[in-house]
Amino acid sequence: MPILPRSEKTPLGIYIHVPFCRSKCQYCDFYSLPCRENELMDDYVKAVCAHIKETGPLAPGYRVDTVYFGGGTPSILPPDALAAILTAVRQSFHVSTRAEITFEANPDSVTPRLLRRLRSEGFNRVSLGVQSDNDDMLQRLGRPHTYDDAVEAVRKIRKAGYKNISLDLMYGLPGQTLEGWQDTLTNVLQLKPDHISCYGLKVERDTPLYAQKDTCGLPDDDTQADMYLAAVEILKSRGYRHYEISNFAKKDMASQHNLKYWTGGEYIGFGPDASSDFAGKRFVMVRDLQTYINGILGGGQVIADLQEIPPRERAGEYLMMRLRTTIGINREEYEKQYLLPFDPLEEILLACKQRGHTILSDGRWRFSPEGMLLSNSILSDLLLAQDRTLSASRRR
Repeated sequence: MPILPRSEKTPLGIYIHVPFCRSKCQYCDFYSLPCRENELMDDYVKAVCAHIKETGPLAPGYRVDTVYFGGGTPSILPPDALAAILTAVRQSFHVSTRAEITFEANPDSVTPRLLRRLRSEGFNRVSLGVQSDNDDMLQRLGRPHTYDDAVEAVRKIRKAGYKNISLDLMYGLPGQTLEGWQDTLTNVLQLKPDHISCYGLKVERDTPLYAQKDTCGLPDDDTQADMYLAAVEILKSRGYRHYEISNFAKKDMASQHNLKYWTGGEYIGFGPDASSDFAGKRFVMVRDLQTYINGILGGGQVIADLQEIPPRERAGEYLMMRLRTTIGINREEYEKQYLLPFDPLEEILLACKQRGHTILSDGRWRFSPEGMLLSNSILSDLLLAQDRTLSASRRR
């Protein structure tokens, strides 16, 4: 592949999965190891840096404009380790001077030293896992912090000079009421975050919470729906733009990295269980830290799944991911990119519009807040219509 002029380089996101946590939350099914001090941390950093360095030359025509450290709890790694990984990214890829560089943190692991060091290295965005303002609830969920810890963490982050703070919250928690959720939003908004993610609790099968799901007082579906709509209304009234099903941001503060996932951008993931969508292929690293380390440092296999996605088969992803956002979908864009007719989709979208579930604005279709609650059902209808069109086109 020829090296393109910098102005023509394709945007690329880099994701680093840090699989370490102080403790495992009751609801979490992400790949992570619940231990603060781990003998594998040094080997993990060596492996990730080596993986980054061997991958960089494969992307000469790309410009990295987002770097995201997720987990797990990235802030549990020593600051020097996080700095070393970011240095490896910069040495191996062309990283924009204006890149959005994020690290996730839990309130209990935020220290002035960590914040100063990472700020000096170029990190400019923090995603803080708050989840609730109720200490009893936090303890019940297995969170390793209190709400006071979260308040203090935000103060430290601001004092360290970060201008972009995102807070994660969860609703639909055991015993939570609509009024309690509204109070949580009111309290958290006093912290003046630049971005808020509001996630409905999903009880995954391979988690401790799953065994308690029938007895722990989870709100029913109607209550969860009311909580979601309340969040949309409250955050809109406070100047937050609802730009994706679960995400809200002040002006120009949307997560540029996560937008890559939702709009079909390219990204490469490093670390165990990290996913990539790059050069027409989608692949996932092995979901085991030791296997990942051995594979990178010893020359073994680290890719657990690899798929080449033909352009036309990405048409379904265009629907599923774009309709998660307020960007939505567009007839001309769809027909030009995928060479498929939009009419069968528009018929469904028009019917949904009559029910108040979709909105057509400036030639783009998107879900209303009520429609987002029914997104799975509507998307199923759209994908079936698309499949029928694809089948018909293959027969011709």
